[in-house]
Amino acid sequence: MLYRFAADGVLLLHLAFIAFALVGAALAARWPWIVAIHLPAAAWGFFVELSGRVCPLTYVENHFRIRAGQSGYAESFIEHYLLAIIYPEGLTREIQFALAALVVLVNAGIYGWLIRRHRASKRARV
Repeated sequence: MLYRFAADGVLLLHLAFIAFALVGAALAARWPWIVAIHLPAAAWGFFVELSGRVCPLTYVENHFRIRAGQSGYAESFIEHYLLAIIYPEGLTREIQFALAALVVLVNAGIYGWLIRRHRASKRARV
């Protein structure tokens, strides 16, 4: 049971990391220091999608699932609703390329907005 909770926890962490890599730049509007954490996370997400590699969190989750002996248990709420988001059926290399581009485009847009906002506030102070 403990391994199953650990696997579900890793799955939630994985989903949070994906969300952070995709739109974490928006947090920089409130906490500018987050850029130092977000840029490497977004770069990693871009790299994983572009290279077709498997994220290490997937291996950790699978380890816990194997240790949990999933047979005999009905799927949990987390597995039912979140697995399909993180591991969609029919995920192809073309879709992974599109996801990598999405990470870059969304974050470039957010950082562009933050830079324009910063410049406008500097002009307003002068």
